[in-house]
Amino acid sequence: MPLLINLRRRDFSLRGARMPNCFKALLTWPAKRWLVAVSTALLTGLIISLPTAVLKNPIFGRQIAAIDWSTTVIFVTAVFTGLLVATYVKIDADLAEERSLKIGGAGAFLSFLAVGCPVCNKLALIALGYSGAIKYFAPVQPYLALVGVAFLLYALRKRLNNESSCQLTFTNTEK
Repeated sequence: MPLLINLRRRDFSLRGARMPNCFKALLTWPAKRWLVAVSTALLTGLIISLPTAVLKNPIFGRQIAAIDWSTTVIFVTAVFTGLLVATYVKIDADLAEERSLKIGGAGAFLSFLAVGCPVCNKLALIALGYSGAIKYFAPVQPYLALVGVAFLLYALRKRLNNESSCQLTFTNTEK
């Protein structure tokens, strides 16, 4: 059954079930926000995949081949980061909440660490050595990816839910 949208009433339903507020906010975005979301997602994908050499390039290389799930993590991280950054493009109401951006930034950084070569990561190499990076850091990388994506999803959902919530303005009645 198709998605039924009534923009005047802002009524969104899929097979009779009501959509969560975060999806409602996404469906009402103007083109400016979508442009920021797509361009940020593409830029994030390049920023993560080039230095980690998941995307082969002449500047960066890997000593250990990229794992199969690396491209999926990069794609999901790029999409969620693009959507999160786009929520900061002002439309009508200004949401002055910056905690979600910090949590999302931490999530993107953890995803970056998760897809990188374990022995190319200078911090892991200095702290653990070559064999320690392979033995201890490489098995942790999938968990870093999960935590990173979870941080991004949490931050995005919080921003989108706050965007579609009712905002009250308080006036001073004392004169």
